[in-house]
Parts: sequence; C-alpha cells; structure tokens
Amino acid sequence: MFTSVLTNATTQLTLVQILLCALTSVLCGLCVALAYKSITNTNKSFITAITMIPLIVMMVIIMVNGNLGVGVAVAGSFSLVRFRSMPGKASDIIVIFLAMAIGLATGTGYLTFALLMTICAIVITVVLVKMPILNTSDTYRSLRITIPEDLDYTSVFDDIFKEYTKDYRLEGVRTTNLGSMFLLSYDIHLKDSMNEKAMIDQIRIRNGNLAINCSHSASAPIEL
Repeated sequence: MFTSVLTNATTQLTLVQILLCALTSVLCGLCVALAYKSITNTNKSFITAITMIPLIVMMVIIMVNGNLGVGVAVAGSFSLVRFRSMPGKASDIIVIFLAMAIGLATGTGYLTFALLMTICAIVITVVLVKMPILNTSDTYRSLRITIPEDLDYTSVFDDIFKEYTKDYRLEGVRTTNLGSMFLLSYDIHLKDSMNEKAMIDQIRIRNGNLAINCSHSASAPIEL
C-alpha cells in the first residue's frame, strides 16, 4: 500500500527526492506544532523545535541509510539528548516522539505514510483533549497553608476538611521563615466548590490568618 520514494535510490539520491522528503517533513512537523499549540499553552521556541525535528531526523536517517553501526550510534545520541534535557510534561514528550517518528518515516521515503499518520495522530489527540469525560473535576484543589511552629499540623484541620471536603490528603510539610513556621501542602476534593471561601475563612481562624494558597492546578507539574 505504501511505497518509498527512495526505493531505487540505494546508491544515489536526486535533488527532487531530497526536496520531497524535506518538504513533507516540514509540513508534517508544522501541522503537529500548530495542532499542539491550539490545545496547549506553549511558547514559540518549542513550536519551532517541533517543526524542525522531523527535518533533522530525516537528514540523519538518509545519511546513515544501510549502515547499521552508524544507525546504532545515532539512536544513542537521541537518548543522550532526551536524558540530558529538563523533564517536561507528558504531552510535550509525546509530541517530541511523534515528530521523531515523522522524521523516521520521511527519512526512509514513506511520505504518504508520514502524512497519513500525522493526520491520524492530530485527530486522535484533539478528540481526546476535547472529550469532557477526561476533564479534571472542578472540585479538586491544591491547598497550601502556613501555620506557626507551635501548632500541631497532624490533625489541626481535620474537622474543617471533614465538613467541606469529600477527601483530603497531606502531601508534604516543610519549614519556612527560618524554621518558625510550617508550610503544609494538601490535595483536597471539595464537596461543593461554592463553599471554598467558607472553608478558607475557617482555616484562617485556625492558622492565625497566615498565608493560604488554594489553586486548581497541582502544586508541582506532573512530569515523566
């Protein structure tokens, strides 16, 4: 069903073949980058990188075509790039792998396959992101509470949480302000999001009106 445009180019590549592979790589990378930008808040440099990765991988694959030793070395180089980089969101890593897969397909000349798989990946991703059933509930919160050091944090807010939340969990404790205070991090599931202010008011009375931070997102980004 799918035929490589490089089937008869084992010894010599033509300019037309190279241009076809390069243009397809850039086109697929750009489509993936624009689709990802439409569903996430990402910066221009990451979008540029996603657009260029298929072209770069294509160039490498064409250059090592038929050389197993060089191919293994290149795979090792890609691994080093991954593990020497800062960890990112799961969606970022998936898009990077998709861009590399596109480069592998275009580098071996399977341009139709690369275009078809790019379209399928974009459609599936957009559908999954837009599905309401996968959205996080509006009643989940990340709560950070500052308390004085003489307050026993193990159960000081239990009665408040039992009144206003379905579930709660103390995720972490650390000292702050030169050890004179504790910073507590909770993940909570509110019974009713309309009662969030009432819960915070009760906590303010208990912690002496010190700082409280209640947010929808997790206190630290989830990374792979």
